[in-house]
Amino acid sequence: MGELIRTRDGRDLAVEDYGNPQGRPVFLLHGTPGSRLGPAPRSAVLYRLGVRLITFDRPGYGDSDRLPGRRVAHAAADVEAIADALDIDEFAVVGRSGGAPHALACAALLPDRTARAAALVGLAPRDAQGLDWFEGMTESNVREYINAAAGKGQLTTSLEMRSITIRADPRRSVNDMRHGLPKPDRGIVADAGIRVMLERNFEEALRSSADGWVDDVMAFSTDWEFRIEDIHAPVLLWHGEQDVFAPVQHTRWLAERIPGAQMIVERGAAHFGALRALTRVLSWATW
Repeated sequence: MGELIRTRDGRDLAVEDYGNPQGRPVFLLHGTPGSRLGPAPRSAVLYRLGVRLITFDRPGYGDSDRLPGRRVAHAAADVEAIADALDIDEFAVVGRSGGAPHALACAALLPDRTARAAALVGLAPRDAQGLDWFEGMTESNVREYINAAAGKGQLTTSLEMRSITIRADPRRSVNDMRHGLPKPDRGIVADAGIRVMLERNFEEALRSSADGWVDDVMAFSTDWEFRIEDIHAPVLLWHGEQDVFAPVQHTRWLAERIPGAQMIVERGAAHFGALRALTRVLSWATW
């Protein structure tokens, strides 16, 4: 059931809590742009896995209040507030795409509560030493981060225009997106069920504004406000080798610096391959 949970600073977060109510609690952090209604296994699968799945709209998306100037690190406090409200002590965190850095924030900043963390097709910090951050990245994403570097106003104008187009016809936007995808991703997005989930996800994320999308991109472009070297929980990093949204070298960079991290790079997979890997990752996350 969906509900609004109030944070300590007075914001509302839109939360979904489903799956096996007696199962291991796992937070699933959505992509960019995205929402609590993003792609996830069916309830029957979650019951079989023994997973109680918690999703929420990051600030500025869907029904969650905006947090101006938020950084990646702020996700840890929001996850903690939701866990407290749901009377959950220890949990795992799984982040896909734009949710991946936020999952790592929980592992670094909530060490006594984050039992495991998984980051799928995620980015490395913008100031990652020794990493060519843009190499292999699709032009539309490069343009977003260049706009972010030029200033929040320029980025807002660009993403507001894109969000208006998506809101007007989410089905057409998902279909148009397929044309620029690598072959492995085109095959996944060709699935009618996946397309419906993506349409619902984007429509909910952007139904009021592009605020969450803008704030995500700005957060990825600035200091994350935690050190990945400080993570000591078990970490799983998954990436499709042909990803053009978050190139695979980002995960390789993270794997070299997160103590004890397990890395899986799947050949013949790209960005949306994370959707097919999600059930396996949730099984790993149930510790």
